Amino acid sequence: MAGLAADRRTFLKGLGMLGAAALVPGCATSTTNSNSSGSSGSASGELSLQSNLSAEQAKAAMEKLVEAYGKTGGKVKLNTVAAEIFRTQLPTYLTSANPPDVYTWYAGSVANSYAKKDLLLDVSSVWDGMQNYPESMQKLSTGENGQKIFVPTNYYWWGMFYRKSNFAKWGVTPPKTWAEFLAVCKTIQSKGVPPIGIGLGDTPWVASAWFDYLNIRINGAPFHRQLLAGEGRFDDPKVKAVFTKWKEALPYFDPKGKSFPFQEATSALLGGKTGMFLIGTFFADSAPKDALDDIDFFQFPIIDPSVPVAEEAPTDGFFASKKAKDPEAVKKFLAWVATAEAQEIYVKNSSGTVIPANPDGKAADTPLVRKGKAMVQDAKELTQFFNRDSSDALQPTADAALTKFLDKPDQIDQILKDWQAAAEKVFKA
Repeated sequence: MAGLAADRRTFLKGLGMLGAAALVPGCATSTTNSNSSGSSGSASGELSLQSNLSAEQAKAAMEKLVEAYGKTGGKVKLNTVAAEIFRTQLPTYLTSANPPDVYTWYAGSVANSYAKKDLLLDVSSVWDGMQNYPESMQKLSTGENGQKIFVPTNYYWWGMFYRKSNFAKWGVTPPKTWAEFLAVCKTIQSKGVPPIGIGLGDTPWVASAWFDYLNIRINGAPFHRQLLAGEGRFDDPKVKAVFTKWKEALPYFDPKGKSFPFQEATSALLGGKTGMFLIGTFFADSAPKDALDDIDFFQFPIIDPSVPVAEEAPTDGFFASKKAKDPEAVKKFLAWVATAEAQEIYVKNSSGTVIPANPDGKAADTPLVRKGKAMVQDAKELTQFFNRDSSDALQPTADAALTKFLDKPDQIDQILKDWQAAAEKVFKA
């Protein structure tokens, strides 16, 4: 998330780098349920924490954090909600009369969009104890009014993931250029396997990764951020060029992937039913741990060598409702999740692909994490993700446009015209 592009060197300096889906530590009295009501919390003085970390390993790691925070004397009730329900219900949670106190979510533009509506708690005092965090993290966590509104706990990378054993069986090696990528797709397809997995069922936002990467590879990260901030047009010829290039890969997409979510697309990849999957490291929370040693990834292919290389490195963490029942208790909890100790608890109990935002926190020392860290360090630019560089309100416009494109790629002009019209309504709201 987040459209506030940070200086690369500042962002990377001291960062224990790269995490996955959201290190969103928990609380004392842990209860987990699928109820999305967002009812705010208990009569016993405990804070209510609304979490979107519903994948099995992430949920289990949150419960360990809940347990650990309870040992400090804090009281927090954890309510885990399916990720897609959470995303659509978040505005309702925040504007309700009795909202949950704390939320797992994203830094940058998304958090700022809620702060501009005066819905988030000022947590500047929490940052007084976070002086070891880099300046870039501070920028991502600061609203337009200068108040700190977010506490980051981890960040992660996106890549083209695959099973090493399958690539070896099919006789292919990770490509570096777009032409090499299409050649690998052709080879895998000749083995009777759909080369590219995708999971759009209940998670249509997964398609945005393709738009993001093609746009930053063809037009560059600055253009991408300006477009998503409403300073460009989706019917611009430069955007059409993104879709024209995308069409070259469409024959290699798994046609079944439109009907199931990314979790099932993960299973298809692991089962050898697809060859590759453009996804964030959070997908590992839906994968058996014994399969991770066979998982690798390669950088999204280079299309135009003259365009500075950018990578997606989303930052996750927490923000709190301005209507929180006990703001000081909220700040105490957020100060705890900002510690290296808390973040390492989550890392150890999750899939291990998350990396603490706290520079003093230790990530898992695995080849996969080291490789991801190096890729982000080498990037000239960093982006977050479509909704994180724009807003949660703009994401549905992308979902509609991109899923329609995948179904009707010959209607690019009309799709982009409709997308621009939908985006204008969001920006004017």
